[in-house]
Amino acid sequence: MFDALRRFWRADKRTRDESDRAHDRDRHKRPHNLFEAAAVYVAACAEDDQDEMDEATGWVSPEALSFGVSELACRAVIALARERDESPQDVARSLLGLPAA
Repeated sequence: MFDALRRFWRADKRTRDESDRAHDRDRHKRPHNLFEAAAVYVAACAEDDQDEMDEATGWVSPEALSFGVSELACRAVIALARERDESPQDVARSLLGLPAA
């Protein structure tokens, strides 16, 4: 009787482990959105990680990636401007190494 329970327990555990692994695989295969792609791409550029940049470019179309990177840049400049108590234009110019307008 205990052998039957032990086999049942192990079979149930094995099924749950396999389903958990399948769920993890499905979660990693879900489609990426343009903001995820932009975040990964920009972070990879900052770290000079060509492999990660290549991976992010394959997630969405080039136009979508461009839009995402642009949106990320706008949000970053706004956040820095608030943090520094400066105008977004001044922050953007300083990040690019341009003289103040």
